[in-house]
Amino acid sequence: MRYINKNDLMIVARNSGMIMIGIGILCLIPIIVDLIYFEFNFIGYLIPALISIGIGFICIKALDKYTTNKIRLKHGMMISSIAWLWASIICGLVMLLVTNLGFVDGVFESMSALTGSGITMYRNVEILPQSILFFRSLQQWVGGLGVVVMIIGILTRPGTTSSKLYESEAREERIKPSIKATLEQTIKIYLIYTAFGIILYLLAGMPVFDSICTTFSIISTGGMGIKNANIGFYHSDVIYFITIVLMILGATSFLVHYKVIKTRGKSLIHDLQFKVMISLIAISTVILYFASNIIPIELLFTVVSAVTTTGATVQGFEVMSTWPSFVLIVLMALMTVGGSSGSTVGALKLMRVITFFKGVYKHIREILSPEGRVIPMQISGQKLTEKAVAQSGNYITLYLLCILFTWALFCLYGHDPFRSLFDIMSIQGNVGMEIGEIVFSLETPLKAISIFNMWTGRLEIYPVLITLRAVFEIFKR
Repeated sequence: MRYINKNDLMIVARNSGMIMIGIGILCLIPIIVDLIYFEFNFIGYLIPALISIGIGFICIKALDKYTTNKIRLKHGMMISSIAWLWASIICGLVMLLVTNLGFVDGVFESMSALTGSGITMYRNVEILPQSILFFRSLQQWVGGLGVVVMIIGILTRPGTTSSKLYESEAREERIKPSIKATLEQTIKIYLIYTAFGIILYLLAGMPVFDSICTTFSIISTGGMGIKNANIGFYHSDVIYFITIVLMILGATSFLVHYKVIKTRGKSLIHDLQFKVMISLIAISTVILYFASNIIPIELLFTVVSAVTTTGATVQGFEVMSTWPSFVLIVLMALMTVGGSSGSTVGALKLMRVITFFKGVYKHIREILSPEGRVIPMQISGQKLTEKAVAQSGNYITLYLLCILFTWALFCLYGHDPFRSLFDIMSIQGNVGMEIGEIVFSLETPLKAISIFNMWTGRLEIYPVLITLRAVFEIFKR
């Protein structure tokens, strides 16, 4: 049975046009920095931008008659998948033209930045043009909310299209009744926290450029730094503490942020995901403190960075790779769980993990209880359905299968099994913490599968699978 027809493809192409234009505009913004620092690399930004804007404009004009067609969730998921891949290709082309980075490496770099994975293909980021450092940070900032979400929030009108595209990026929570209003409030909160971070870093003595780029990177839980030593470059406990605060803010649901003022902070205290996240941070830090000789502030920083899927570090992978295996295993677990749903984090997300374990606990109680007894499930006073539990279990299974498949390929190429597993779990969860397996010299096929991992990790797998199924149907004909 065929699920995709010509009309579906035209709807996807038509609605992808606006996203392509938005991606082109994204590539134009760093030209401002390029001119400020007299780097004169603007052609490298202009060409990819014009390509993206031009193709987007053609899609909109040539397929204008499909504007009135009703967009379904499958269309939204395909548009979202294509948008993230297109953004990585166009932004990767910028990396190629401005820094002569290989095309595959450029796409990897951009996918890593946009998805908040934070692993870089550059051997020395400190020699890069300021405009490229800003561009990488800007990609993380936009990707933190979502490429599609950010663009539809700014460029599109309210309606069904906005709603389906919002859902396609694995977002369900609504601050306001309409998606457009929800996006506007979300972007407003995001901007406030971004300004808050920049000011705090400036007060801590960080230069203006560093403050802007670092805030973009941290509040988006991206973690891709502008220094080789990442946050560790600054050797400042104050900056470490500010970064910890920003990482936690970025990993907390926007709905909770919105309610904080109205509830005088009670929404934060009563939010289950926030309480679980803070508990995980506290318990893990205490356990690892007694299990290692790592400096406490660095240990706390690393634990927060792992669970919020930021991936920012105060120690390089050369040092982290020498840490006790137990410490690295705990970090791997935290990277897999992630922070709150409805935030900027990657990985499985706390609500999905909580839902899964609620289902496991219900099953245990059913076996122990008298036959025929109905065991209700609730989270924060709301009824939890069997369907929600099943969906959580299905996604966790798919997520782990992606890790297993990539891990097998790394082992096939002769990479160290433990170090490979750590780095693969990091990219699948869009974390960016690494211990040295995913580097510039990585084999091209492994770079390609790593790009796929970051792509599926950010979009929560299903949109990519649906898009691949659509491509299969097209070629099958």
